Amino acid sequence: MTRRWPDLSTLELLIGIDDHGSLSAASRLAHIAQPNASRAVKALERQLGMPLIHRRSTGATLTPQGTVIVHWARRVLDNSRQLLDVAEGMRTERSAELTVCASMTVAEHLIPAWLGSFRGLHPDVTVHLQVYNSTRVIEAIDAGTCDVGFIESPTAPRHLHSITVARDSLVVVVHPEHPWARRRKPLTAPELATTPLLVREPGSGTRTTLDLALQEYERAAPLLELGSSAAIRTSVLGGVGPAVLSTLAVNDQVKTGELRVVEVDGLVLDRTLRAVWRPPRQLEGPAGDLVKLVRMRSA
Repeated sequence: MTRRWPDLSTLELLIGIDDHGSLSAASRLAHIAQPNASRAVKALERQLGMPLIHRRSTGATLTPQGTVIVHWARRVLDNSRQLLDVAEGMRTERSAELTVCASMTVAEHLIPAWLGSFRGLHPDVTVHLQVYNSTRVIEAIDAGTCDVGFIESPTAPRHLHSITVARDSLVVVVHPEHPWARRRKPLTAPELATTPLLVREPGSGTRTTLDLALQEYERAAPLLELGSSAAIRTSVLGGVGPAVLSTLAVNDQVKTGELRVVEVDGLVLDRTLRAVWRPPRQLEGPAGDLVKLVRMRSA
């Protein structure tokens, strides 16, 4: 039996659904009419022989099978982008290049402003951005495919150099109609630990920070594992369940009242965001310039 390759633009749509919680948002960002996007996803479901998304009036969410497919789709698209980057590099002379790897929370909420400022100061440098979870950022640094990485894990490997570039905190968030939103007393850490939560996949900085904070307690199995903070935020907004997310990811929704923050007694979820790179200790060239700029902005 001859197997057909999946269409890359359809894989991109699935990732968009995971990141933004709806087919309409994913199709809009991909510049595809929504009916065409819906047909493309249905065609991929027929090709793979499994349902990939739940279609609801409030939006679209991935099925368990769809979550697995999106995990691999991200890798396929990452490799495809690298192929195009290599081809472009062979076609065009470049005065300087910089490959940046960033964890998803950093990439979604901080990197755009950082790279915008960097491009203003260094318009001759071609910047390639690769977005992974924190564990995969470290793997890319180790493999030498990335000049500098930005991670949100509690620690960085000792064989790599790192420096603090920003700080944030994790908070428990729920839909306003969730019972926790009406609590008069803070949650306890054991209550949080024994509650099924919407969580990121293992290897993400957010998941690692939460797991370490609750490691002394018996833990409930996750309610759902999702590949991005945006997908988790959308699920909480839809009333699926509680989650622990970066303040960077939920500030806007908390301000509008769409999400409620639930205090947890005695649980500290502050964390450090770091730049990481391979030896030598002194980071030179465009990568060094970017880290200096980021630290100045944070200061």
